[in-house]
Amino acid sequence: MRILILSVVFLTIGFYVSINDKNDSNVLIKEDHTSEMKQLPQVPDNKPSKKAVTEKPKEGLALLIGQDVISLEKELGKPMRIDESMYGYQWYIYNLDYSHYLQVGVENKQVVTIFAAGENLDIAPFEIGQPVEEIFNTQFIDTDINLRLNGNSYRFELNDTDLNLRPMVHIGDVFVQLYIDKFTGNLSSVRFLNAETLIKQRPYELDYTGELIVPPVPSEDMWKEIENDSALEIFDITNVLRIRHKLKPLEWDDNTAEAAFGHSKDMFENKEFSHTSTKFGDLANRLKTANVAYVAAGENIAANYTDGPAVVEGWLNSKGHRDSLLNKDFTHLGVGVFQKYYTQNFIQKVEQ
Repeated sequence: MRILILSVVFLTIGFYVSINDKNDSNVLIKEDHTSEMKQLPQVPDNKPSKKAVTEKPKEGLALLIGQDVISLEKELGKPMRIDESMYGYQWYIYNLDYSHYLQVGVENKQVVTIFAAGENLDIAPFEIGQPVEEIFNTQFIDTDINLRLNGNSYRFELNDTDLNLRPMVHIGDVFVQLYIDKFTGNLSSVRFLNAETLIKQRPYELDYTGELIVPPVPSEDMWKEIENDSALEIFDITNVLRIRHKLKPLEWDDNTAEAAFGHSKDMFENKEFSHTSTKFGDLANRLKTANVAYVAAGENIAANYTDGPAVVEGWLNSKGHRDSLLNKDFTHLGVGVFQKYYTQNFIQKVEQ
């Protein structure tokens, strides 16, 4: 079984769109697991399998889960900014040094989740860049994640893609989602979560008995904050990956971001998931309308991902999208998010 799990599933889940490429038949849209939830009859003895739970780490960022804000800031200092999320917690963003890039989710003054992508962070018992073979040889990876919370039972089912690209490990009372870079075979980033936040996010197919924990419904004003903040997170994480691959970080461009936001909003409103808009045309037309001057341009789009960190990791594992993220010629980036629709517009600016 472990050998089967270790097999790498190579999926063509996306592609890179250059300014002259009109082929948009293969784009990145993630399954919406909301439609896959099933409520099962109450089973009183549905308890987690003991073999799937190992001892909580004695060091590293995982120890912050469950700690209060005072302890967090004592350990890491004040965040560079505080972002809103669609799950009821706020992201404390630590982006002063991309090699230590970190997002800490705080709800009711308590740490409930952590996303770590900086390669110099202590994410024991894992390491950014760690070979996937080593992880699977030292950790128990299962197709089912079972847990009980407040008298309710939940079972997440991981498919082959989940197991190979974003498996989960249960360590003590912390759940760890591992984002694997399938092109290098190494760990790209990790997400630590408590049980309640995992259930809110539902990153895998879910069966449950009892009551389902759901995130709050954002107001219109809150959505605007979430969208703006998600765009900045996607920008930051893109540069984390570029620096990791020895490339220059991209600069933010307001006009390009305006074009990207307009495309995300257009896809949402018209239920069209494409690089070519019926109303606003292709990338070249949209950049021209936004008064963007460039030598070369590219675009990544996605929908239905959990949040900004998840969508960037999704793009990284798609050959075409990865080519955009790691294109050495691009100099600037604009990101636009509307609800769960995401657009990145890359440009190489005209030299002055």
